Amino acid sequence: MNHPYQDPARSVRERVADLLPRMTVEEKAGLVFHHAIGPAPHAAPAGRTAEQMLSESRMTHFNVLGAAAPREMAAFHNRLQELAAHTRLGIPVTLSTDPRHAFTDNPGTAMMAGPFSQWPETLGLAAVGDPGLVRRYADTVRREYLAVGLRVALHPQVDLATEPRWARISGTFGEDADLTSRLVGAYIEGLRGPGDGLGPDSVAAMVKHFPGGGPQRDGEDPHFPYGKEQVYPGGFFDYHLGPFEAAIAAGATQMMPYYGKPVGTGYEEVGFGFNRGVITGLLRERLGFDGIVCTDWGLVTDQLVMGEPHPARAWGVEDLSPADRILRIFHAGADQIGGESCPELVVDLVRHGLLEESRLDASVARLLAEKFRLGLFDERRYVDVDAAEETVGRADFRAAGEEAQRAGLTLLKNGAGLLPLTGAPRLYVEGVDPAIAAAYAPLVDDPADADLAVLRLATPYEPRPGLFESFFHAGRLDFDEARLKEILALLDTVPTVVAVHLERPAVIPEIADRCAALLAAFGAGDRALLDVLFGRAEPRGRLPFQLPRSMAEVRAGRPDVPQESRDPLYPFGHGLRYAPRD
Repeated sequence: MNHPYQDPARSVRERVADLLPRMTVEEKAGLVFHHAIGPAPHAAPAGRTAEQMLSESRMTHFNVLGAAAPREMAAFHNRLQELAAHTRLGIPVTLSTDPRHAFTDNPGTAMMAGPFSQWPETLGLAAVGDPGLVRRYADTVRREYLAVGLRVALHPQVDLATEPRWARISGTFGEDADLTSRLVGAYIEGLRGPGDGLGPDSVAAMVKHFPGGGPQRDGEDPHFPYGKEQVYPGGFFDYHLGPFEAAIAAGATQMMPYYGKPVGTGYEEVGFGFNRGVITGLLRERLGFDGIVCTDWGLVTDQLVMGEPHPARAWGVEDLSPADRILRIFHAGADQIGGESCPELVVDLVRHGLLEESRLDASVARLLAEKFRLGLFDERRYVDVDAAEETVGRADFRAAGEEAQRAGLTLLKNGAGLLPLTGAPRLYVEGVDPAIAAAYAPLVDDPADADLAVLRLATPYEPRPGLFESFFHAGRLDFDEARLKEILALLDTVPTVVAVHLERPAVIPEIADRCAALLAAFGAGDRALLDVLFGRAEPRGRLPFQLPRSMAEVRAGRPDVPQESRDPLYPFGHGLRYAPRD
C-alpha cells in the first residue's frame, strides 16, 4: 500500500483524514459536481463525455441517463473506473441513476425499465401498502444496479401528492404522510442490503425532494419558471416533513432539495437549493441530518435540454452570476451541485478567498466517506460483465415485478359483481394489445358484437409546447368534451371494464358512473391487467390519494393539504376485493 487511504483495513474516518489533505483544490472542486451522461461513451448534455469530465475536470460523480444492454453498461462502468484508477490519487467514479424499473418515460425524472425488471410505479407500491413488498422491490433494484455499477439511487421520492395537478405524482407514495413514512424505511433498507449501514453491497439512496415538492402553486412544476412557487395556504409545511424524518431515522445518507422556492412561510423566498434556513437550519440543525446534500439538476448555468435553451433553475437568485449562485449553494449547506460541470468556478472562489477551503473540505469529506463505505476504492471498483448480463432482468426478478403489477391494481367499482370474468366472453379492446388479449378470450372488431369491452385510459393532461416540457403531464385532469363523448359512447354500447392509469388523480365522474367496472392502474402491463380481470390474480390495491369529483374542486383545493375533499369521487384508501365464489 502506498498511502493509508488505500488500506481497506483502516476505518473510513482514517482513510478520509489521510486522503483529503493530499487533494488539490482542483480535485476537490471536481468532486462536488454531479453531472448527467449517456449509458455508454456518448456525450453528456453538456457536450462532453464522462471520460472528458473525469480527465479534464476531475469529476467522479455521474448520473447515467437512458439504458444500454447490461453487458455494455457494465463494461462502460469498468472503463470509467480504469481511467479513474490511473488519475493522480485514483479516486473512483460513483454512478447514479433516476428510477428505471417501472413504466414512466420522462428523461427528466425516470426511465422505462428496458433491460431491467419492470415493477409498478411507486404509487403502485403505495397502493399495496406492504413494507415487505417495498423492501423486496428495493432489494431487486439494488441487485440489478450493483450488477452494472450503479451505486446511488436518485430516489425514493417522498414528496406528498397533495396538489393533484402536479406532474411528479407517479413517483411518490401518494398524499398521506403516515403511509409514505411507513414505506420509505423499507425502501432504504432494501437498497442498503444486508448489514446495519452502507457497505460494498449497498446502493445509497438520495431521498428527494426536501422539504417536500408537492405543494406547487396550480400544480406547475419548478423545472420551469412558471412553476417556481411552493405555497402552503393550509399551514401544512411541517406535515410534508414527516417522510424525510422517517428516511433519516432509517439511515438515509443523501438528500436532494427541490427547485421550488417557498412563498409565505417565513423562510427566505429563494429556491431550496440556495436556502440556508431550509438546508442548514431545518434539515441539518433541526432534523439532525449530517449526510450529503446534493442540489437538484441545473441550478447554476443556463443549458440546452434536448436541444432547447432552458434557464438555470436559480429561482429567487436569478440576478446572481453562476459563481455567486455556487457560493449561495455552499453557504446554504449543500455539498454537491447536480447537473453541472463547472468546477473551475469553485476553484476561482477559493483562490479569491470568497469560499473558504475548509468549507469545501467539509463537503468533500462527506463525499469521500460515501465512496469508501460503498467499497469503491476496494472490492467494488469493478463489476463482472458476465454477471451483469445474467442478473439484470433475471426471470425471477421479472416474475416478482409482474406479481407486484397485479397486486397494485385497484378495483374502484364492480357493478353487479361482474369481476372476475368467467368463461370466454367476446371481447372488444381499446388500449390493450390484441395479441395479448386473444389469449384470454375471443376478440371482435366492433363493440356492438361484443359481450364486454375492456378500455385502457391514461390520466388526461394539457400538452405543453416545449419538447422537454411535453414529458411533464400537467394541467387539467379531466377529458375534453370530444374525447369524453367518445368514451361514453363506448360505455353506452357495451358493458365496459375501464382501467385508468393514474399518474395523477384523474377527474372521471361520468366514466365511473357509466362503466360496468373500474380499476385504477399504477403501472401494470396488459397481462397483469387481464390476469386480474379473469380472476387469475386478485386486485390488492387501495387508492394512495383521493379521486376528485370535479376540476372546480381541484382548483379550490389548497396545494399543501392532504385528503381535503369532503365528497371525493373515491376516497383515499378505497379499494374493493373480489367476493368469494362457490
